[in-house]
Amino acid sequence: MTRKPVIVVGGPTASGKSSVALAIAEAFNGSIVNADSMQIYNGLGIVTARPDKSALARVPHELYGLFGNDRRCSAGEWRDLALDAINRINDVNRVPILVGGTGLYLRALMTGFHRMPAVASEIRTALNERLKREGADVLHTELVSFDPVTASRLHRSDGQRIVRALEVFAASGKPLSAWQSGQTEAAPENLRFLTVLSLPDREELYERINSRFENMLESGAIEEVESFISADPQVDHPLWKAVGVLPISTFLKGEIDRNHMIERGKQDTRRYAKRQMTWFRHQIIPDLSISEQYSKKIETKIFSKISNFLLTG
Repeated sequence: MTRKPVIVVGGPTASGKSSVALAIAEAFNGSIVNADSMQIYNGLGIVTARPDKSALARVPHELYGLFGNDRRCSAGEWRDLALDAINRINDVNRVPILVGGTGLYLRALMTGFHRMPAVASEIRTALNERLKREGADVLHTELVSFDPVTASRLHRSDGQRIVRALEVFAASGKPLSAWQSGQTEAAPENLRFLTVLSLPDREELYERINSRFENMLESGAIEEVESFISADPQVDHPLWKAVGVLPISTFLKGEIDRNHMIERGKQDTRRYAKRQMTWFRHQIIPDLSISEQYSKKIETKIFSKISNFLLTG
């Protein structure tokens, strides 16, 4: 069986991975597939740094802005959508290029994962309301009786993960630990992957993050978050967790001034990037790692590696 090539470009936020993917797509007749858990939603395009009109006009893009405020996308659902997109791209003789910083998505596609049950929004909303009302400690005690294995792994104050474990049990009648110890959904046998990681020097990355956050504000990020809030999205919608939303929403409520909002936004983004860097360095062994900002200078190195990959089946 001939395995179809897929190029994966990963890295932390503001690392330049989108520029790398765009250059590769233009050079090798590629189509870009989103692998970012926030960019799959159609709100907060500025805050989540979704590709702009110029990028969208240069090469085809898939899986950006698919869902609204009434939908959630799991890693399993994204995997199914990505495989469909890859097949469509292959059918028109283009090269699929996955780009994003959501490591769980990339790993789910490339190496397989444990598929979780679907959880109704009513269950999730009810548990989050209980978390606010009763606190994480009470819910953890409840989890001990349903899923002692998972409960033993979680700190009693980790409300988000406790709710996740309870909602899985409520939806399926089966503990999260049982789902996680079950059979892994295998990696697709008809695909082969070349992985490029953009991992700049930390200080350089932080400088980019600081600059980009200010540019986002100038481009209308505050107004975008204000519009998002006015649409009254579900309290547990993933976009609430998009980096930048919390400080901007706090600023809009008048609880902090603009300077404080900017500093907090930059700090939150740097912390998020640090977590992403750690994950990629420990979880993915790349075929090619880029430690400097993308430029024509390193293009030859990248393109040579990709050319060899595409020529070998």
